[in-house]
Amino acid sequence: MSNTCKFISLCNALEVPQGAAVKLEKEGLTLAVFNVDGAYFVTQDACTHGLGSLSEGDIVGDVVECNFHGGAFNIRTGEVVSSPCSVPLKIYKTRLQGGSVEIEI
Repeated sequence: MSNTCKFISLCNALEVPQGAAVKLEKEGLTLAVFNVDGAYFVTQDACTHGLGSLSEGDIVGDVVECNFHGGAFNIRTGEVVSSPCSVPLKIYKTRLQGGSVEIEI
């Protein structure tokens, strides 16, 4: 059995403005791609608490607030920052390759 990593390209880094996020669907995943001070982070797009789309939430620094119930997560780690959320986000190992944002799946 092989332990090789597989990275998939999500988007051009220029498509994600600093301090913003974009929602993408790739390989059956619905993802939020964040640009925090020129660093890129990718999480699941769905809030772990309800129906909110994190790519549509408010971003302050490295925290995103869900647009549905107002719970918040650390974009870098996926950890819960404020209730009513209690389950951390799934985050993906992310790299910038030739101007493209890629994640490991």
